Amino acid sequence: MSALWLIRHGPTHAEGMCGWSDLPADLSDTAAIARLAATLPTAPVMSSDLDRAVRTADAVAGNRPRLPHDPDLREIHFGAWELRRHDEVEAEAPDLIRAFWDRPGDVAPPGGESWNALRSRCDAAIDHAWTGGDLIVVAHFGVILTQLQRALGCDAHEVFAHRIEPLSLTRIETGTEGWRAVEINRLP
Repeated sequence: MSALWLIRHGPTHAEGMCGWSDLPADLSDTAAIARLAATLPTAPVMSSDLDRAVRTADAVAGNRPRLPHDPDLREIHFGAWELRRHDEVEAEAPDLIRAFWDRPGDVAPPGGESWNALRSRCDAAIDHAWTGGDLIVVAHFGVILTQLQRALGCDAHEVFAHRIEPLSLTRIETGTEGWRAVEINRLP
């Protein structure tokens, strides 16, 4: 049995929807980072190419091998909604933003991407990188939810009910029985 160890990057303290903006992570909680790193196997570490994921991956990697950063592991692209608060967007486009969150699938923000596009992009990136054995991936809320959706076999609306906190660990295993979620949102 091999496992995918999914870690959400450190907090950004952004107040709006933060997708492709390259904000730094707050990695000042060194004790939490050390506890998280201690729970991880000796396995390769990869991350999104956004700074918050790269620096978090570097902080937990230790002596583990670092794989190249992958832009396909970026957060969902919020397009025109990037770094805007939900209430601001809802005042301008209430039907569209409600559809985006309540009926995730093919609905996309203007200039952004849909849940289905994110899921397809992330599935392909994980499938390409995960060649067997354990793999540690430091990425984003949406990326982790896409893989959790795959493991749980649920729809996007159902997977949105899960919390994925900064610096949390979600572990998914695969074997002869297929994918299964072992831990979700484990905090260090």
